[in-house]
Amino acid sequence: MDYHQNTFPVDEKVSEEIALHYQKILQLLGEDAQREGLTKTPERVAKSLQFLTQGYHTDPKEIIKSAMFQEDYRQMVIVKDIDLFSMCEHHMLPFFGKAHVAYIPNHYITGLSKIARVVDVFSRRLQIQERLTTQIKECIQETLNPLGVMVVIEATHMCMQMRGVQKQNSITTTSDFTGIFQQAKTREEFISLIRSSK
Repeated sequence: MDYHQNTFPVDEKVSEEIALHYQKILQLLGEDAQREGLTKTPERVAKSLQFLTQGYHTDPKEIIKSAMFQEDYRQMVIVKDIDLFSMCEHHMLPFFGKAHVAYIPNHYITGLSKIARVVDVFSRRLQIQERLTTQIKECIQETLNPLGVMVVIEATHMCMQMRGVQKQNSITTTSDFTGIFQQAKTREEFISLIRSSK
């Protein structure tokens, strides 16, 4: 699936349904849904939500399988600083940051861009950061069957910055790993490598 907003296939019927609900929400909030600045807002929000949750319609395992190659390489492969944008399922507010992914191949590798696309697919769903971290890890482990996978995500959550505790400078870090990354030495090597240029 193409992730460019202008080419994302919007379902017009779904948009109409969502827009009707958002028109009612605007009214419940005390707004005049018919005033000039808001007349097209429900439609815009409907299309935006479909774009932001398009990950439900893509199988991330198929993305990896589309570029799997046999290769006798047994060292760490790292794709770091992958930008991610997602929406918290509790408040439907954005969280965003960086994902760092590593795996150690076991006869098979995949195209480096495919790792970033897997992050995109799982991010473009209503999420919590902990589950997102695990889903990326499990997808790569189950599809490539490497010697190990490790995922670290560092993200800022608008639900903490704009509401609730309103802590503007907090960053949440999550990690998950399999296989050889259960060894502290291997995890430490990965952490050292993703920090090396910061």
